[in-house]
Amino acid sequence: MMTDTMTDFARLAEDIAREAGDMLLAKRPTMSVASADVLTKSSPTDVVTLLDKASEELIRQRIAAVRPDDRVLGEEGGEAPGDSDVRWVVDPIDGTVNFLYGLPDWAVSIAVEVNGRVVAGAVNVAPRGEMFTAALGEGAWLDGERLRCNPAVPLGQALVATGFGYDSARRAVQAQVLASVLPRVRDIRRGGSCAADLCSVASGRVDAYYERGVNYWDYAAGGLVASEAGARIGGLGGRPSNSEFMLCAAPGLFADLHDLLAPLDPERD
Repeated sequence: MMTDTMTDFARLAEDIAREAGDMLLAKRPTMSVASADVLTKSSPTDVVTLLDKASEELIRQRIAAVRPDDRVLGEEGGEAPGDSDVRWVVDPIDGTVNFLYGLPDWAVSIAVEVNGRVVAGAVNVAPRGEMFTAALGEGAWLDGERLRCNPAVPLGQALVATGFGYDSARRAVQAQVLASVLPRVRDIRRGGSCAADLCSVASGRVDAYYERGVNYWDYAAGGLVASEAGARIGGLGGRPSNSEFMLCAAPGLFADLHDLLAPLDPERD
């Protein structure tokens, strides 16, 4: 796989993510949450809107028009088979609750895998007018500006982003973990979108991010943006990022935050 092809994938992902974001901005209800067509998934707080589904359908159509043999994995529609070694990983709205409430931290996230490895990605934080892109080995960018994560800072000076699950029992554990982390760091931020939080690490807006229970489509594109900006991404105990737990920070801070979190057993429910 040639580098210019990775860049081409990033450009195509950017174009599609931009179109989906523009559609969502145009069609999002502006009066109240009650005016949106809202369904629930795993719990009453795990919401999905008809616009989530419309966004994913638009993205699938655009991919199929250009690369009909590729596979697509989407949050709402599952995996569509294909004959190529390329798979697109799509979150049509990462941060649906923010989207419903008119908060600015939601994103369209599109990643591209080749033979199981993410080689390109785009995260469109549409309400902020910010497009984050990355191509493997080519760096990460925000609207054409090269990104570098913050250098590692001492744990006590780290601004750390995190998120919470939908299940009440899991949230209770996450609150216990947070109570132990908060006194040891500069402060905590809770944005509400994994993809946007990873891009915040990449752009130096926060020093680190951790969360239990994110899905692959939440972090596939944002993870590449962060790693291409110099951040380290992984799970606990040397494992790769996974749905049980993920941590992202500059390498030195990653180790310190990992050593704070691991004894707290943050993967328990």
